[in-house]
Amino acid sequence: MQKLNAQKVARAGPGEYGDGIGLYLRVSPALSRYWVYRFQIRGKRQEMGLGNLLEVGLAEAREKALEARRLVKKGINPIEQRKISSVAAQTFGDAADQYFEAKKGEYGNAKYREMTRLALVRDMEPIRATPIADISTADVLAIVAPIWSTKWKTADRIRGKIEAVLDFAAAHGLREGENPARWRGLLEHLLPRPDKSKAGHHAAMPYEQAPSFYARLVQEPGVAARALEFTILTAARSGEVTGARWGEIDREAAVWTVPSHRMKGGRTHYVPLTPRCLEILDEMSQGRQSEFIFPGRNPGKPLSHVAMAKVMDRLGAGEATVHGWRSTFRDYCGDETEHSRDLTEASLAHKTGNDVELAYRRRTALAKRRAIMTEWATYLRGGQ
Repeated sequence: MQKLNAQKVARAGPGEYGDGIGLYLRVSPALSRYWVYRFQIRGKRQEMGLGNLLEVGLAEAREKALEARRLVKKGINPIEQRKISSVAAQTFGDAADQYFEAKKGEYGNAKYREMTRLALVRDMEPIRATPIADISTADVLAIVAPIWSTKWKTADRIRGKIEAVLDFAAAHGLREGENPARWRGLLEHLLPRPDKSKAGHHAAMPYEQAPSFYARLVQEPGVAARALEFTILTAARSGEVTGARWGEIDREAAVWTVPSHRMKGGRTHYVPLTPRCLEILDEMSQGRQSEFIFPGRNPGKPLSHVAMAKVMDRLGAGEATVHGWRSTFRDYCGDETEHSRDLTEASLAHKTGNDVELAYRRRTALAKRRAIMTEWATYLRGGQ
């Protein structure tokens, strides 16, 4: 017992030095010093690391070895017990942070990465201190149920993130059993099925999937593909784009003025054009033979309203519709930016005030709306 002392530990050369009760100081050829505890349990000899000498002194190493020895005498493997204790100490917040670190390379946009990190902190705050192994369906419902009927898209997005973190934790041995945030077969029986009609009749692509779809779209040739890209970048209605005329474009000011008679709300709408929008216009102007920016197959006619839908189908958009991109844009602005709701709605040409306010805002907010559309375009391009 206690064969070592501070002087021996400090001067020991490469090799192993026993202290008693299974405790050894191991010194590497590079003179790194660390502690190990050797024991035998159920007829099998094993070794457990107790830490580097720089972090664990002789006295602490003896305490750890003695504690491990007591466990062995009770028939408990100290290595397995340490794993269990480590898991028990893991909170949902720990797992969420580990999940983000493991996945952050998948987020091409630096700003989106930061927004995702903040969401894992902000939205999960009520359960971050809860042990990851103890997260229950009740914990998940406490977060999503209060906003399920009024903001179901946001609620379901939060639910999905919780589900992803819990799946990640299970894959790393931090919890067992079914995922309490799973929708199919579990939460679908506890929460009312979302009334998607309240958010519009057009299926929308989740904004998290938008960059990958957009990357495929920019590689797709043809008038319909450019019209769809222009529609997505401007968050405009498909009819406004297919009916767009060259006379509505102010190239120098980078503004598209959609006249009132072509707008659903009957009010003139000013759309700030990002650099990519101008590139699309330049491409479409080559060999121009029509007043329409996106001409159809028949001379003097605009592009068919179904042409963009066919591009969506061809590129694997699933149930998402062309009009649904407006909802995708709105969800992105609401969840991932700090821009006001009124400004986002103004970008969609939605009425949010009286006529005097609207007339004033249309002009004064143009620069602010240009900032929104620029951020949206950057997000679609994966941060480039």
